[in-house]
Amino acid sequence: MTDTLFRLNPATLPNVSAIGYSQIVAVEPGRLAFVSGQVGANKDGTVPDSLAQQAGNVAARLTAALDALGATVADIAILRIYAVDLDDAFMAEAMPPLMSALDGYAPALTGIGVQSLAGPGLRIEVEMTVRVPD
Repeated sequence: MTDTLFRLNPATLPNVSAIGYSQIVAVEPGRLAFVSGQVGANKDGTVPDSLAQQAGNVAARLTAALDALGATVADIAILRIYAVDLDDAFMAEAMPPLMSALDGYAPALTGIGVQSLAGPGLRIEVEMTVRVPD
């Protein structure tokens, strides 16, 4: 945890720390970056059939965006996951690559089930809000 983000799972809300996110994240004043949704396509534009591979591609793109900002996973305030056919099986396959990329940090997280994404075969898209380090 950095000095610029405060993560909290109060006893009055469900404890979600065991599954890798926080109920509340407060950000100290500073610049925020809003990273557009990153999808699971390969660099050549093809879309893997495997949801785990798509999630891995998303994680790599989020990491690249953090690098471009001079930020780390510790600076992520919130992730929003848009998922086609969001259910327990989806989460079981998609979350391990994302949680691995988060390296133990627990941003606020919202999962949103959608009918489709911006291209055929895409099953996951993730956007994030990041506090940009000074």
